[in-house]
Amino acid sequence: MSEQISQWLARDPDPKTRDELQHLVDTNNEKELTDRFGSRLAFGTAGLRGMIGAGPNRMNRLVIQETAMGLGNYLIEQVADAQSRGIVIGYDGRPDSEQFARDTASVLAALGIKVYLTHKVAATPIAAFGVLERNAAGAVVVTASHNPPEYNGFKVYWENGAQIIPPHDAGIANKIDEATVLPLQLMPLDEAHQKGLLVWLEDEYYQTYRKTMNENPLLIPDGNTDISIVYTAMHGVGAEMAETLLADAGFKKVASVAEQREPEGRFPTVNFPNPEEAGAMDMVMALGKSVDADIACANDPDADRFAVAVKRPDGEYQMLTGDQVGSLLGEYLLEGQPSSLVGNTIVSSRLLSSIAKAHGAQYYQTLTGFKWLTNIAMQQQTKEKPFLFAYEEALGYTVGSKVWDKDGLSALVAFSQLTAKLKAQGKTLWDKLEDIYRQHGFYLNAQRSIALDPKAPPIGDKLRASPPQEIAGKRVQVTEDLKTLSRLFDDGKAESIDLPASDVLIYYLEDKSRVIVRPSGTEPKLKCYYEVISEFDSGMSFAEANELAQAKMDELIQAHQQSL
Repeated sequence: MSEQISQWLARDPDPKTRDELQHLVDTNNEKELTDRFGSRLAFGTAGLRGMIGAGPNRMNRLVIQETAMGLGNYLIEQVADAQSRGIVIGYDGRPDSEQFARDTASVLAALGIKVYLTHKVAATPIAAFGVLERNAAGAVVVTASHNPPEYNGFKVYWENGAQIIPPHDAGIANKIDEATVLPLQLMPLDEAHQKGLLVWLEDEYYQTYRKTMNENPLLIPDGNTDISIVYTAMHGVGAEMAETLLADAGFKKVASVAEQREPEGRFPTVNFPNPEEAGAMDMVMALGKSVDADIACANDPDADRFAVAVKRPDGEYQMLTGDQVGSLLGEYLLEGQPSSLVGNTIVSSRLLSSIAKAHGAQYYQTLTGFKWLTNIAMQQQTKEKPFLFAYEEALGYTVGSKVWDKDGLSALVAFSQLTAKLKAQGKTLWDKLEDIYRQHGFYLNAQRSIALDPKAPPIGDKLRASPPQEIAGKRVQVTEDLKTLSRLFDDGKAESIDLPASDVLIYYLEDKSRVIVRPSGTEPKLKCYYEVISEFDSGMSFAEANELAQAKMDELIQAHQQSL
């Protein structure tokens, strides 16, 4: 390992990480050195993401430069005219993000690839938008999204504007491995600019995104904008564009959480900058209460995800789940454009499928991850059924095809317009949700993780060897195994499944409940996703139906976890 460390120190361009590594060597910190040099950050379909620090198993300038070189060489091989078409580069507000973005630009320019580099922080959807807007060969966004402050990431988009999927992830990874032993060449940005290899994306570019969203027919307001909205950027990069788009759409009663409005990569007012985490929405909900807002909204720090809490009749605010937001948006958008294509992921609610069927729309389902939702949408949409909307339960939504990735900014506008439309009809979002549940059934979703014994044999193998016949006293009618891509019915009939293989088991029960189990690939843990569908009789109130569904959910979770 000492030779590996010496080579690293000789290549590392950053005195800060060189000093950090030298200190670990001087203090003989074997545990830390083994962690940093025992493996390399794996490049996958989400690109790179990891903790900041020295060594190949951390995010740092050398890892970024080698990654950029591998990506550049791969694009030159795979994409026609990649050098002249160029790559868009954007970055978030984390302390190292701008430097990492500039390093990426310097390496790509040295390879003769034109780069379009944002002149300031950019929301992830604004950078992803640039692939199609510039007809670029791809894009890179330096962001760790909603991860803790000690993380950063390197997200890659393909020439179609969507995040990369296989085989490109493996192809890029191989080129990165090659780059680790090649001399690194960087072109100073001033020189790249003079040679026409660097184009700064100034404010005009951001205004192009703004104009495109304002002209998106799915985001044209239908008259009423008289609602009160409070918003937080959660110390991220979304505030300026979010406020601008809302103002453009005619919303005048908009207030932002001042303490969380500006980019601040240390996220001082939240324990975890993820709207799904407990406490993360406290400040925006408190602001909402103080001004009696209709909705309290949030973007995560790179503004690709959207979260909302809605005022209840008692004046308190309650977070909607990702599935509730997805179902409300799906119903709203399909009312205006029923002959469309909509989709969500296997762990998201089946309610969208039911809504789509009622509207005569085409529905599709993919593996977990927005990269699948957009790439598959491009394949499945037709002139008769153009793509309209997709979502995943982890707060990711895309409205229309102007950005082929989740976009928390356009989702914010669409949801505000839905809220305003309902208010003009004398309805609330709770009323609309109740209408949807009364039509399709009361859908409730939950997720749990179970720690497993690391020494025990793989749980997936155990479940496949002895598949459950019933769960919580309910017969398993259909079992889907995405590892073998087979669907087995309880009468012995079998079908094949048209999805990429993945270590996932899905059980459909006789009472319409669904259980999904997915072993974690990185730790001894089983992720379980549950869905129950309860009746919503005409004599029932929303609260009673919710209580009934929750009781059914509690019983299902308890029985299933005990069976494991």
